[in-house]
Amino acid sequence: MHIVPGADNDPVFVGVGEIKSGKFPDRTHVQALTQVGVRALKDAGMKPADIDTVLLIPNLHSFDEQADLIFSRMVEELGLNKHAKANFMVHSGGSTSDNAVRVASGLLSAGHAKNVLVLQAELWGSADLAQMITMLSWNGIPKQWERPVGLHFNAIGALIQQRYMVDSGSSPEDMAGVCVSLRKWAQLNPNAMFGHKPLTVEQVLASKMISDPLRALECPPLADGGVGFVMTTAGEAKRRGIPGVRIAGSGGCVSHYSIGQETELSVLGWKIAAERAYEQSGWGPEDADFGEIYDSYAAVTAIAAEGMGLCKPGEGARWILQSTGPGGEFPLNTNGGLLSAGHTGVGGGTALLAEGIRQMLGRAESERQIEKVDRCIVGGSGGSYMDSQVLLLEKAATR
Repeated sequence: MHIVPGADNDPVFVGVGEIKSGKFPDRTHVQALTQVGVRALKDAGMKPADIDTVLLIPNLHSFDEQADLIFSRMVEELGLNKHAKANFMVHSGGSTSDNAVRVASGLLSAGHAKNVLVLQAELWGSADLAQMITMLSWNGIPKQWERPVGLHFNAIGALIQQRYMVDSGSSPEDMAGVCVSLRKWAQLNPNAMFGHKPLTVEQVLASKMISDPLRALECPPLADGGVGFVMTTAGEAKRRGIPGVRIAGSGGCVSHYSIGQETELSVLGWKIAAERAYEQSGWGPEDADFGEIYDSYAAVTAIAAEGMGLCKPGEGARWILQSTGPGGEFPLNTNGGLLSAGHTGVGGGTALLAEGIRQMLGRAESERQIEKVDRCIVGGSGGSYMDSQVLLLEKAATR
């Protein structure tokens, strides 16, 4: 379906809500989801009764609690029984937010939904650590070939980082610099898990080796957290007199299932995904003002930046340190990213998307708010980096 920019059925984001990431053992899953939902609605100038569709992003800490979501727990919590038209879940790992946006957009543009509330919350930081390690050593790891040799997600990140370092000539210091740049943004984010802790390259390189070449401070910290956002149509936003952010382009590439079958570890699917998004939007990387790109490991973000055309091939890691921190020419992951704001499971990518929306609506804290926010590139990746997803956002017309 072709949607004319600014047409009444053009899908737009109008509000976001978030809670602090970290370890909060006394905060329940439903409590977290309710808080982010209420905050997102308030940010959009709406109330629960305005929502007719609840779209859920799954958690990984408990399949029992995930089942509750599928069976409409949040519809009841928000007082929407017999009012909501639909309650369902979308799941593609770290790229879920990208695909959830596509689903919500289709519902809105086709008239199947009027206002959609997207919710995500995770209790990774407070969950049983042994159980989470087991999960990250099993889910998405092919049982016939890779699971028997002990492959786990930090090892997958290490394989990608090692290949990238060889192909790009990046040093350990270059890779550590990515973490440092992200930490600078986290220090401006009151919801970031490690916003209170400065970080240096020396500290990163002195931390414990986890899976060569990855050290402890290069691995994403498991965190509790949550985020929500509201989508509607441009026509409804204009009727309400509220600003919105539209989706100018969308592109994706599913490149593999088993990481052992990915022949281009230092490239992945980012170039293909970005080209598809740019073609749809009519604009390119040179037109973007900032970016929010999945960063579970430094190499993942560096590879994505290169594939999206934000920097020269082989320069991703060095470019991130030199050009993307606070005051840099291209702000990147302005919430601190997964590596400093905290890895909230499937919600890591959702938090980055929400940050992009927040910035474009001009609602970040003053010291973190970017001045020019007309266009944003958002990138997500799921599972064993089996896919690369790109959303291109731009401010919607308000009249």
